Amino acid sequence: MTDPVTLWHRIAAETVLLDGFHALKHALRFGAEVPVAVTADRAATLALAGELAPDVRQALDDLLTQVPQETYASLVPRPHPTAVAALAVRPSRASHLEKLAHTPRTAPVVVLDNPRNLGNAGAVIRLAAGFGATGVVTTGTVDPWHPTVVRGGAGLHFATAVERLTVGELPPGPLFALDPEGDDLRGVTLPDGAVLAFGSERTGLSPELRARADHLLSLPMRPQVSSYNLATSVAMTLYHWSLAAPR
Repeated sequence: MTDPVTLWHRIAAETVLLDGFHALKHALRFGAEVPVAVTADRAATLALAGELAPDVRQALDDLLTQVPQETYASLVPRPHPTAVAALAVRPSRASHLEKLAHTPRTAPVVVLDNPRNLGNAGAVIRLAAGFGATGVVTTGTVDPWHPTVVRGGAGLHFATAVERLTVGELPPGPLFALDPEGDDLRGVTLPDGAVLAFGSERTGLSPELRARADHLLSLPMRPQVSSYNLATSVAMTLYHWSLAAPR
């Protein structure tokens, strides 16, 4: 049997870092393949699983290896309070692209147009998974599977299709882009097959995406308030969609 730390170093460059208990918990719940998982305190981790996630406790019991605190800390960019880390196999890009392109869809696709903040991108993926969105697509240079994004998403990348595409490669469907000059969101019914696009935190929608949009929508906002946080904007829009969605 391969030593877990040796295995970690061998596969780290080609796998996804699950940083912390909650990221590992969610990844296991949604079918991630996890070749190795370590913790600095196995008993405490299993106790936490028994309290918060009994559905994955047995899987964790089978998977977790205890290592010294110093060894654990050497494997991650920044130690997590739960002292748990794992490596997961990234889902197939082809399967994600097939899911994103499939129509008719039962839930929207969220597009982050050239996002800049990794934590914000992770928070959006977590929201999208919670609402059952078909997927989250990013454009631009940010890798949506960057360890900081996965940490912000609490491992819920495995609950939805997450990929980076160009504007020209976006999935089919009516494109609703959020913009201060758009029509009030409250007067529009968002279809299940919608593609919901949100601009960069700093510069808003790119000219390419704005030109492709079928509809521009705005969020209700008090005068003199300049903007909402990106994740807040996505949450408001997905909640608005969910009000009309079948239950």
